[in-house]
Amino acid sequence: MAVEAKRATMSPEELKGHLRGALAFPITPYKADGSVDLDAVRANARWLPESGVCAIVSPSGTGELFALTPDECAAITRATVEAVGGRTPVIASVGHGVAIAADLARRAEEAGADGILILPPYYGNPDPQGLVEYYKTIAAATSLGIMPYARDAAYFTPTITEALIRAVPNMIAFKDGRGDVRLFRSIREHCIEKLGEDRVIWLAGVGDDLIAPYFASGAVGFTSSLACFWPEASVELFKVAAAGDMAGLAALHARVVRPFYAMRERGKGFEVTVMKEAMAMLGHPAGPVRPPLGNLTEQDRADLRAIIDSLDIPTAADRAQ
Repeated sequence: MAVEAKRATMSPEELKGHLRGALAFPITPYKADGSVDLDAVRANARWLPESGVCAIVSPSGTGELFALTPDECAAITRATVEAVGGRTPVIASVGHGVAIAADLARRAEEAGADGILILPPYYGNPDPQGLVEYYKTIAAATSLGIMPYARDAAYFTPTITEALIRAVPNMIAFKDGRGDVRLFRSIREHCIEKLGEDRVIWLAGVGDDLIAPYFASGAVGFTSSLACFWPEASVELFKVAAAGDMAGLAALHARVVRPFYAMRERGKGFEVTVMKEAMAMLGHPAGPVRPPLGNLTEQDRADLRAIIDSLDIPTAADRAQ
């Protein structure tokens, strides 16, 4: 029996060249029994590359990485890689403790991922040098390009970020999810002064709603949960932001982004729940969220339905044509 050849993944430098744009963060669909629906993972990923997103992160925080087992994570990455078929880079998120994250990184590379997004460690107040060692150890477990995600326990200063970049040759990008644009600007300017303009790619990682201040502060790409069901809007947001059209970006934000993000602010974890509900309303496989995330109320669903009906978003049936 013939053995299928392993797909060639991108080198860190190759992947770095693909990160100026909107990175899609798909949901993880579940079956009725609560298990991961891998056929649905493939179905939801198959059409994403045609929208113009620059990469797909699967699994991700929007994809409930924190609620998945290591086996599920690897299977989701593999299914996404299969569905995308090399048309767009696939990046896998890893996290939890350092040993589990390193194992997840190895599994993701074996599954065909092109890069690794490293979420913060589980410990809430890590030592700064320990934080560097956390990323350094995980990065050493893979030949793929890696990018740390700065939020929660992962508090970076300019000097810590510089030390991390120097210690990790395959670090290619920095995703900032803290929402502190002053700190982001300081980190970026310090690292450019010390290490050069092109050493890493600077990504806005808070959400579609804060593209304007992050791009004004030097970001060249952003991570989008909106892209899981409306990637064309995310790509348009990037184009307008990259062109420096702040008036156009404000208009897009008011029409496209603000309604969904206002829904997300109604409850803890709704940044995931709202996206899954929107996917379902548009005819895509989604399923419920896993605990500890909560579900929308009937009023929330009615309000979300009204938002979707007011916008010209392609449905699953439209995308299948």
